[in-house]
Amino acid sequence: MRDVYVAGIGMTRFTKQPGRSLKDLTGEAVTAALKDAGLTVDEVQACYFGNAVAGSMTGQEMLTGQFALRPLGFGRIPVFNVENACASASSAFHLGWQNVAAGLHDIVLAVAAEKMTHPDKARSFAAIGGSVDVETAPAELPPGRSFLMDMYAESAQRYMAQSGATREDFARVVVKNQRHGMLNPAAQYGAELSIDQVLQSREIVWPFTLQMCSPISDGAAAALLVSEEWRAAAGPRIPVLASAARTAPADGSARVTRLAADAAYEAAGLGPADLDCVEVHDAAASAELVIYEQLGLTAAAGGPELIRSGQTALGGRLPVNTSGGLLARGHPIGATGLAQIVEAVLQLRGTAGGRQVPDARVALTQNAGGWHGDDNVASVVHIFGRR
Repeated sequence: MRDVYVAGIGMTRFTKQPGRSLKDLTGEAVTAALKDAGLTVDEVQACYFGNAVAGSMTGQEMLTGQFALRPLGFGRIPVFNVENACASASSAFHLGWQNVAAGLHDIVLAVAAEKMTHPDKARSFAAIGGSVDVETAPAELPPGRSFLMDMYAESAQRYMAQSGATREDFARVVVKNQRHGMLNPAAQYGAELSIDQVLQSREIVWPFTLQMCSPISDGAAAALLVSEEWRAAAGPRIPVLASAARTAPADGSARVTRLAADAAYEAAGLGPADLDCVEVHDAAASAELVIYEQLGLTAAAGGPELIRSGQTALGGRLPVNTSGGLLARGHPIGATGLAQIVEAVLQLRGTAGGRQVPDARVALTQNAGGWHGDDNVASVVHIFGRR
């Protein structure tokens, strides 16, 4: 296996953008990544395109990536469409990493884009509902929210009983991530909030209030992966130390993020103590606390104490979701994993501006998708390191 590097990154702002198309969003992110890498369309040898709900939202099926990239002049090269629920973008990056590591190509584009906004919000929520087993889902979806939030809410209640977590702890996650989002110009939201303000906002499904749930978003993000041969071509190259994708066991015998994290740590020869910053899949505020534990950032049932300590905020020992996370940066589901990677690369380059983690050398991203039983179905973990 060859060493693989991230040579260029680009993303749009994540927000509601009803006037923009999937092609437009894709074009902005890819153009920025190419410019950042000092590469051209003609130098890209393969592409992996992540998207989750274009078929449901726009009717574009089957060749989403090929048509989204066509206005940029992409042709001839292989383009692979990757659909893996909320983990679509990180899965596209994982496949691009495999391609370069295996020696098939030297320059590969991973890009993901999503259009989720629609005049009828029920259509957006129904599209997200496709990430659960539809044969076991209720015939009538809950009004005014994604059915996935009901799954997260049930999980959150079990977690509260097991760990002693409170709604105040979930609000602490929101306060932290919204504060981080204020420092990210690509974030959908960002605000200085109090715990009481979060708790007093509109209830979605107990124990969650509105700000504890990730929003409907539109956006795109991209990264160019290159081999050692192309590493010195232009600009800073960030090594991919590990890339691991896993699916939850059908019998629920292991947590999918734990499986992916253990594989990534082993491949990188690193552990949780080596990390300087982390991006996690906080689709609901409770999920961030659960993921702390699954990544080994704290012991079992240690999530509440970790968020209370302030150590996962900027200025703390291990800042988590410096981008604002899904709660503040936004969550165009098929594009989220690559936005996490953009943040990791910015941190390791030392170019994250007001949210920069001092002397960050190792960053981890965790992106999950779907839900069954009491766990996500897919999870992808990447580790990046500055040498």
